[in-house]
Amino acid sequence: MATDTEKPASKNYRDLIVWQEGIKLAKIIYKLTEKFPRHEVYGLADQLRRAAVSVPSNIAEGQARRQPGQFRFSLHIALGSLAECDTQLVLAQEFSYLTKDDLSEAESMIVNLRKKIYALINSLPNH
Repeated sequence: MATDTEKPASKNYRDLIVWQEGIKLAKIIYKLTEKFPRHEVYGLADQLRRAAVSVPSNIAEGQARRQPGQFRFSLHIALGSLAECDTQLVLAQEFSYLTKDDLSEAESMIVNLRKKIYALINSLPNH
């Protein structure tokens, strides 16, 4: 049993809100890509799914390394994957695979997740 003077155990990546929200985003992206035409299964849909999966995957990998610099680097990669998702969702709308209404939840999640990842980056020690 832990006493009041003991440090709490380090968080597991599954405890991180950014990881949990990254998983939710990936699930939403998978559902959205089911609406894509069959000829896009190995094109834009696949690329979008990979980018979405990359977000929580990079968060997990970076946190598991237990070094702030490596975690920060992995969080920046996750931010890049979020930008890919955002861009690919714009393309999906431009190609009329998805409507603006289809995109609203995913776009909102991307914006909020981006803010939380930046906040997490800024909270990490600089060494």
